[in-house]
Amino acid sequence: MAKTFKVGLFGTGLDTYWAQFDGLLDSLRTYQKEIKDGIQDRCQVKVIDAGMVDNPEKALQAASLFAREELDIVFLYVATYCLSSTILPIAQRLKCPIIVLNLQPVAAIDYEYINGLGDIGKMTGYWLAHCQACSVPEIANVFNRSGLRYEFVTGYLKDPLAWVEMEAWISAAKVKCALANNRLGILGHYYCGMLDVYTDLTQQSAVFGTHMQLLEMCELKKYRDTATEEEIAAKISEFHVVFEVLPTCGEDELRRAAQTSVALDKIIEVHNLGAMAYYYEGENGNDYENIVTSLIAGNTLLTGRNIPIAGECEVKNAQAMKIMAEFGAGGSFSEFYAMDFNDDIVMLGHDGPAHFAIAEGRVKLVPVPMYHGKPGKGLSIQMSVKHGAVTLLSVCENKEGVFLLYAEGESVDGPILQTGNTNSRYRFSCGARKFMDSWSKAGPSHHCAIGVGHLGNEINKLAFLLNIPVLRID
Repeated sequence: MAKTFKVGLFGTGLDTYWAQFDGLLDSLRTYQKEIKDGIQDRCQVKVIDAGMVDNPEKALQAASLFAREELDIVFLYVATYCLSSTILPIAQRLKCPIIVLNLQPVAAIDYEYINGLGDIGKMTGYWLAHCQACSVPEIANVFNRSGLRYEFVTGYLKDPLAWVEMEAWISAAKVKCALANNRLGILGHYYCGMLDVYTDLTQQSAVFGTHMQLLEMCELKKYRDTATEEEIAAKISEFHVVFEVLPTCGEDELRRAAQTSVALDKIIEVHNLGAMAYYYEGENGNDYENIVTSLIAGNTLLTGRNIPIAGECEVKNAQAMKIMAEFGAGGSFSEFYAMDFNDDIVMLGHDGPAHFAIAEGRVKLVPVPMYHGKPGKGLSIQMSVKHGAVTLLSVCENKEGVFLLYAEGESVDGPILQTGNTNSRYRFSCGARKFMDSWSKAGPSHHCAIGVGHLGNEINKLAFLLNIPVLRID
């Protein structure tokens, strides 16, 4: 069962104020409700609202509520000045960082209105409804001294920039939640000698919370051997719907790929997998070779359904593809193909799997007479990523642990290779030479995930929530 994603929210103030300034508490509660409703309506998430926390006793009650609800992210709305002693008990008991909302009701105080009230008490009450910034240094001071992790969103209630930031935080927290509840299958073994691809599965589980499910080729063969004629025919029909199946694709190859695709669907379903990494060779002519040389079409269908499949047993890249998929950006399996110094672009692609939902035009299913660097032959995917903004993402490991590496660029039009592979041209603001050097020196494997849109803001926030380093290539 998938975990319900939950956002915590609490407001803070000082209970001494309520008897002193008539209507202040009601105004602040109205503002807090506006934030709650905005989060629910914009992000379609469940909000656990602890109300106004204005003294240490209510802080403990809010902390207990949040602990029971197992929240994924918490927003602290600084409604007016508050004592840091009402915030610390909550923050200390949370298992996630706090995002502090320094949001005024409006962009600027109505100076003429407040100065025209003619009553110092009323003027002070009106000001206190706008003095969110007063507590921000105090909160940061106490969190810093307590070793607690936090970030700010500063603006006003109807500030578009502030809401973009809040939505990005929720999006990143959703991805973190999805990774923590994901089951990643590992089928076969690494490509022998591809040292950059090798990974520490314990680290991957520790950082992302992902369960690693080791799979057996004989299980996949069992599902393939028991595939029915109806299932195979339905899968061939699906190929024709999703792909542009070239006439050169023989019926035998289509059937072989379809039968394997049926088996892939079953192994994904049986183990409740949300991603998979695979590779296998074996002896020439063995049954497993027949399976692994017919995987690309079925794995592309799965990847396009946001169950990313990474070849060459690149677990780290399956994680990167899953991140992209959960951000709604696709996430296609890629490696560096060539550079075009005349056009100042870098070419990336792979022999599949690919994310067909982010293709420029229809994806072609083509026969390949020989897989380069791999045994056998079969059907492969030919496509380009949609022209426009893209983000490259790599999940990396070094001597210190796991980190994220990304770059924002553009998928651009131009000549590409027609080799039965995914193939696209990418331009980066720093230029192809500097990009290639800087990306490589960061130490990723030679694979990466490509998604549509610029996702740097969200990726930075995800890294913060995961408490791992992030590196951007400009």
